[in-house]
Amino acid sequence: MRATRVLFVFLWFFCVYSPAAFCANVTYDHRALVIDGKRRVLVSGSIHYPRSTPEMWPDLIQKAKDGGLDVIETYVFWNLHEPVRGQYNFEGRADLVKFVKAVAAAGLYVHLRIGPYACAEWNYGGFPLWLHFIPGVQFRTDNKPFEAEMKRFTAKIVDMMKQENLYASQGGPIILSQVENEYGNIDAAYGPAAKSYIKWAASMATSLDTGVPWVMCQQADAPDPIINACNGFYCDQFNPNSNSKPKIWTENWTGWFLSFGGAVPYRPVEDIAFAVARFYQRGGTFQNYYMYHGGTNFGRSSGGPFISTSYDYDAPIDEYGIVRQPKWGHLKDVHKAIKLCEEALIATDPTITTPGPNIEAAVYKTGSACAAFLANIATSDATVTFNGNSYHLPAWSVSILPDCKNVVLNTAKINSASMISSFRTESLKEEVGSGSGWNWISEPVGISKADSFSKFGLLEQINTTADKSDYLWYSSSIDLEDDADSQTVLHIESLGHALHAFINGKLAGSGTGNSNKAKVEVDIPIKLVAGKNMIDLLSLTVGLQNYGAFFDTWGAGITGPVILKGLKNGSTVDLSSQQWTYQVGLKGEDLGPSSGSSGQWNSQSDLPTNQPLTWYKTNFVAPSGSNPVAIDFTGMGKGEAWVNGQSIGRYWPTYVSPNGGCADSCNYRGAYSSSKCLKNCGKPSQTLYHVPRSWLQPDSNTLVLFEESGGDPTQISFATKQIGSVCSHVSESHPPPVDLWNSDTKAGPVLSLECPYPNQAISSIQFASFGTPYGTCGNFKHGRCRSNKALSIVQKACIGSNSCSVGLSLDTFGDPCKGVAKSLAVEASCA
Repeated sequence: MRATRVLFVFLWFFCVYSPAAFCANVTYDHRALVIDGKRRVLVSGSIHYPRSTPEMWPDLIQKAKDGGLDVIETYVFWNLHEPVRGQYNFEGRADLVKFVKAVAAAGLYVHLRIGPYACAEWNYGGFPLWLHFIPGVQFRTDNKPFEAEMKRFTAKIVDMMKQENLYASQGGPIILSQVENEYGNIDAAYGPAAKSYIKWAASMATSLDTGVPWVMCQQADAPDPIINACNGFYCDQFNPNSNSKPKIWTENWTGWFLSFGGAVPYRPVEDIAFAVARFYQRGGTFQNYYMYHGGTNFGRSSGGPFISTSYDYDAPIDEYGIVRQPKWGHLKDVHKAIKLCEEALIATDPTITTPGPNIEAAVYKTGSACAAFLANIATSDATVTFNGNSYHLPAWSVSILPDCKNVVLNTAKINSASMISSFRTESLKEEVGSGSGWNWISEPVGISKADSFSKFGLLEQINTTADKSDYLWYSSSIDLEDDADSQTVLHIESLGHALHAFINGKLAGSGTGNSNKAKVEVDIPIKLVAGKNMIDLLSLTVGLQNYGAFFDTWGAGITGPVILKGLKNGSTVDLSSQQWTYQVGLKGEDLGPSSGSSGQWNSQSDLPTNQPLTWYKTNFVAPSGSNPVAIDFTGMGKGEAWVNGQSIGRYWPTYVSPNGGCADSCNYRGAYSSSKCLKNCGKPSQTLYHVPRSWLQPDSNTLVLFEESGGDPTQISFATKQIGSVCSHVSESHPPPVDLWNSDTKAGPVLSLECPYPNQAISSIQFASFGTPYGTCGNFKHGRCRSNKALSIVQKACIGSNSCSVGLSLDTFGDPCKGVAKSLAVEASCA
């Protein structure tokens, strides 16, 4: 008690005399987080600092603020910050303090998810590999060696934040912290030790005296005072484990992650808006989008295995930092609508009734404040009577009534404009005076480094490489008295994730797993000769496992058996237990060609193409302008790429997604799942790879590739992201824009357009129709009913302006078909 009082006096003294802008007291009750004595309705979004660049952070954060967010949420990535035990990295994309300060500079709060287990489709779930080699360690259970390391790192991060006065109790932006992550999903596998571990983690976290609450997500038994929170596509039915805790949604998945070999998932904004409104309707007061900006898995940071380099996540701000419309804009409107209800939301609990089948009404009423939510959770439209008034509710939607009478927004009716974006490709421009295009180095097949070693039997890969490289060579040989039979087959079994088999220096065959099954089992026809035959197997990982009970023990690499079948007389030889020589990584990785500085580049002879194990280098001029840049790796096989020494990640344009599972459109009505809405079936999972503008120089740049399986670098091109058209389609039944909300004003629906960049203006109207138009942006069509005035009216209102608004009025457009529900559809170009 005395210690608590001393701490309070110290914090009071610090807040009074600190140069920090303000000190906030952050607590909670059953309704909400309470900041300086006031309950708050908060909207949050995840932006992971290492998945973008420091140069991008201010713009991303500002767009999040403009989109109606109050809070930025991020994990802290242990293996990024402590790659070697006791050696720390907080520079560049790892500058956590700079990121938190950037959020504060924009006037937003921070939820710091220290973990330090992250999952996040991040390599090894964010754990550093050295942790695996601590004697006696067992991850995420009541294990003293693990707990000691977890506490040391968590305390390190907390102390860093305190030293910079970044907790709200010190005048900083951090109002929440998280310990552990989604442990409740898998804790049963750890038995009784799981409960004692969670109690320890809670006690450890609260002992660090951050002055702000801690949360645990997906942890129903989170001990007091830890707030247990929900993750998922929907969390309206979730309730915390105590009536004294608020209802918090730490991860509302705005899409889903992409895997190499998979189709591209997306989530319709109507469904996200429905889920958000349902959460606040049923008592929620803090909701976070995972992700609000997904970004890029630079270097070897992606997990999985098989997580792609793009971590776009179909988020409201795309991988390149461009707002994704209409998702960003419609959710912005949802946030405004919910904030109009805040006074009522924070004052009381909802009264929930069911005025019809699959219809749910929630009313928040206190004094003069009244707000209501009307939800239709069916997949067909409905009409409901509420408070004596009739309301049409589209299927799978929520109408928000800030005054319990008038609808400010329905989640299925989008007022926000949409955009068509595309990539404009251009050939790679060589730097003037840089010589003849591409240079190259051949990576040796098999053992070529002095630190190789030999062992009897086959070794597991992660324990051997400690993830210092994706690659591990397994090399052996067999002597034959005469040529082998033409039917000889090399049978290889591997824990994953892919492998290449070389016989006498030549690639004989390959095998790869996938995101559902990492293990590889292949039978490769081979040709052996009389005498000594070299068998060199290159095993590779594609991001380490990041999720699941005991995921740190799952392993990778060729653990066997490795068998030669169909030798002379049908005999079989098991090579598994014989002596193998091992080499961790590639010779080129040690020599440093990724920086382009190695002196061994070959430019004198013909460029080898479609050859495995080849390093390539060229110098190039950056694409002009300021639009986001990507490299199109079509023509290459699989490997890693570096621009000016910075790894832009693994590329794999030859891994094609299955043909089935995609549709031209996705019906948002009904429960969403990660496989419900897919696109890009039968095509490469990823061909375009983000190159941050800040990594490029105007004239002199170096691109280095390591091509693993064979490709033609001369086919590589650059692509810049362009916004082709902006569109909107608004009906007579749409509510007026949220910004026009006023219970006393009879405003009608309005169609609004805005060019994506402030220096642009609407240059032409590609389509305009008032009546019964149909279709989607880029493919609108006139219906049977149309006004002949629409095009000229829209042209007059919009051309030459950065933005414009056109009201849907029969006085303006006339009535081309009486008694028919009408709408206005417009597509415009910006220049």
